[in-house]
Amino acid sequence: MQDLEDIRQHVANFAKERDWDQFHSPKNLTMALSVEVAELMEHFQWLSEAQSRDLDAETLAEVAKELADVQVYVVRLADRLNIDLMAAVALKMKENAQKYPADKVRGSAKKYNQY
Repeated sequence: MQDLEDIRQHVANFAKERDWDQFHSPKNLTMALSVEVAELMEHFQWLSEAQSRDLDAETLAEVAKELADVQVYVVRLADRLNIDLMAAVALKMKENAQKYPADKVRGSAKKYNQY
């Protein structure tokens, strides 16, 4: 798969072939996404900052699978809601640039309303 549209089409076809559209409501997809994010978090739960940056090959492979699950559900949810995910990301990054001007927030983890 080369881009987000390829992923969207592949996931939509996968669900259609299995007659899963009936289960893929925005509510259900959001709940499934939450579960997958929690499964991703489990891999980092008790690690130090340093350990989280230096995963062994087996753990890294498991993290990659969980990230893929998260991506699939994000793309599927956007598709079911007819949201152009690329356009939504572009707009959000534009808003973030306004909220977090680099000259004001460089090196700071403060929220936009704290500086």
